[in-house]
Amino acid sequence: MDQGSQADVIVIGGGPAGSAAATMLARQGWRVVLLERERFPRDHVGESLLPASIPILEELGVLPAVEEQGFLKKRGATMVWGRDKEPWSWFFGETNRRYPHSYQVWRPTFDHLLLSNADANGVDVRQGWRATEVTFTHSPKDEPILRDPVHQDRLSGEGRNPDSVRMGRLPDEQLLLTVRCLDESGQQQAISARFVVDATGQNGLLGRQLDLRRWDESFRNLAVYAYYEGAQRLPPPADTNIFIESYAHGWLWTIPLHTGLASIGAVVDQQEGEEQVRKLGLQRFIEEQLAQARHTSQMLSKARQVSGPFIVKDWSYACENIAGDGYVLAGDAACFIDPLFSSGVHLALMSGVLAAAYTTTCLRNPEMGSAAASVYQELYMKEYHHFREMVRLFYSSNRTVDSYFWEARRILEGEEEQESGLSPRASFIQAVAGQPPQGYERMVLERGAAPTRFAQSVRAVEDDRARRQAKFEEYLEAQSGNPPPILSRSPRLNSGVAVERKPVAGDGEFEWGYVLVTAGHPEGLPCSQLVARLMAMLDGETTVGGLLNALASEVDQSQQQQILSSIISTLQILYVDGTIAEL
Repeated sequence: MDQGSQADVIVIGGGPAGSAAATMLARQGWRVVLLERERFPRDHVGESLLPASIPILEELGVLPAVEEQGFLKKRGATMVWGRDKEPWSWFFGETNRRYPHSYQVWRPTFDHLLLSNADANGVDVRQGWRATEVTFTHSPKDEPILRDPVHQDRLSGEGRNPDSVRMGRLPDEQLLLTVRCLDESGQQQAISARFVVDATGQNGLLGRQLDLRRWDESFRNLAVYAYYEGAQRLPPPADTNIFIESYAHGWLWTIPLHTGLASIGAVVDQQEGEEQVRKLGLQRFIEEQLAQARHTSQMLSKARQVSGPFIVKDWSYACENIAGDGYVLAGDAACFIDPLFSSGVHLALMSGVLAAAYTTTCLRNPEMGSAAASVYQELYMKEYHHFREMVRLFYSSNRTVDSYFWEARRILEGEEEQESGLSPRASFIQAVAGQPPQGYERMVLERGAAPTRFAQSVRAVEDDRARRQAKFEEYLEAQSGNPPPILSRSPRLNSGVAVERKPVAGDGEFEWGYVLVTAGHPEGLPCSQLVARLMAMLDGETTVGGLLNALASEVDQSQQQQILSSIISTLQILYVDGTIAEL
């Protein structure tokens, strides 16, 4: 592509979110320009990955290159947190056999691999280009954005698009996007496109320009970090774990790296931290924080600081309308929580792939644009809220120290009662209750001092599921040659449960499908047509036997046994989970 002015999609930012989005978009055949203000490799904090990122790296095709770098395998986390003042560990392999480890990566190398992968997939990567503004204008539909005849039919459009009205344009108009930027020589440039992916990280170009960012008062923190060589590691098998130690004014992270360095950071209250940094300076500040943490300071007793210290602040926010007419936000440009659970890179990679799917959907099927925007927002916010609630739970459950920092971050007793229905808290309780005892959300119930009402809510969900499981198994048992009682039962759905037709993530784009909306999954779980058909028949009057006969009659005889088995298994899952109120 020429240095000038036109593209299908402009991706702003070359970090994990931008590289992932650009790679997936290029694979769909779009002409993609990626603008990155720096030159890679460049420094970046956030070295600790989660196992959930591994399948995304596989999908991007970059996992072999990551494995070849020799990054340390991260098998879990070790913490001084909760009630116990001595370190305790949990390991991914206890709950995730397929992906029992992630990596402690050196971000300059890791991010460069992702950006190079985008380039190898056909993305026009422009390093040293800094985007300054995105302008949104409208023009008649018969005035194309691009002169390329291959794309002319997609751009001109025919007929009226109701989604375009909802998303801010008149039926007879099309949106024109222009990204204004400074090229590597500092010259002003303007590039036109049909869509923009904002992956500008915490700078948040569109979030600030469109006033979308909303700060989260629950996590008004800042971090000061540096890199050390010669730091002691934890004893095996936790020697490559991230180590987190709480102390009076916050908590510290220690991340061992394959380079022989260790990333060390202190997370403290933003207001108090800024005051202390102004008074002491960054170097004295981090030294005083490290001195207060017994285990971390011991690990650094023979270490030497080789880089830093650096400061990161103004975090914990979420943007409204992270997907709209002609744009989508991904990664830290959309939201950022808190580094406690190393969620940043995972959310960036996940949202980059989803943002590419949303973009492709809007370009190929504009009529689905508004619905796909809602689904993108729901899917991203589900992940965001899960990590947010998990951080809140851990903060409120720490009793190793008593101080202003920790008291200010307690969840007040009774707060859970104020949230009802399909709230993030209700969804989080459902997720925690579904975890095995070794799950890290569950560890706080064993190691920490979780709020009483939260612990009671988790136990109530688990007790109810156990009761339902036992009851369903009784219904499956045939006695004295009689058919099993399950056949005579008439399932009835719980209130609020519904099957909706919504866009679902497909192969590189969203496509229409069915989702099952429940208390634990308000965004909807994708389901098959068989499950959607079954749900429509659960009226509280039709028996299971009647359901089986009706559905079996709709398929070939060779498939009937498999269908019957699938229906029984589905009913069991729905009943135990509470989606079916009663049998």
